[in-house]
Amino acid sequence: MPGWQALYKELKDKNFAIISVAQDTGGAKDAGPWITAAKPEYTALVDEQQIVTQKYGMVNVPTAVWIDERGRIVRPNEVAFIDDRFKSFTNMETAPYIDAIRDWAANGAKSIYVLSESEVRARLKPQSNDRVRADAEFALAEHLYKQGKGVDAIPHFKEAQRLDPDNWNYKRQAWALSDADRDYGTNFRKEVQKLNGKPYYEPRKLLGLKKENDRP
Repeated sequence: MPGWQALYKELKDKNFAIISVAQDTGGAKDAGPWITAAKPEYTALVDEQQIVTQKYGMVNVPTAVWIDERGRIVRPNEVAFIDDRFKSFTNMETAPYIDAIRDWAANGAKSIYVLSESEVRARLKPQSNDRVRADAEFALAEHLYKQGKGVDAIPHFKEAQRLDPDNWNYKRQAWALSDADRDYGTNFRKEVQKLNGKPYYEPRKLLGLKKENDRP
């Protein structure tokens, strides 16, 4: 968060805003101390019901969506790190993405990183029936957990993971609410190892197809 705060201070006078949303079933109790310690000047929210995950079809964090002044998505979900502390894990350079944000703040709709409506539609993945069912299972599991029925919630968390196996938001949250090895027979480290070379984050494509082809 301090890194995003620095970028916000740099760009806020260029009609640029940041809204961060912590996806945390524990709510302010769990996410609040981190936000308080960071003292962000931008808007910081806590989403206890994973609504943003579901509405935007997110599967991992940190994920960013670019939305313009008219409320249009000009870049859909993509990994958004502010620095390179996890570069050895992600194999991604952070600087090109942050520079793209700077370009957008400076040039608005004329930025080369703003995607056309057709490309935004192409990059947005329609929600499959399994994903919709996974969202419902996860929501039911969260409800049971908050009612003090953590044991009853586990089968629904498991079903959400089965239906949407690439959804790391659902996996991490479920594991954080219990003993992952005992209740799920796995944990984050084991699941990452199972990827066996498959990217943990979907590779980022900064420029649109036409713009990529037009580059000198």
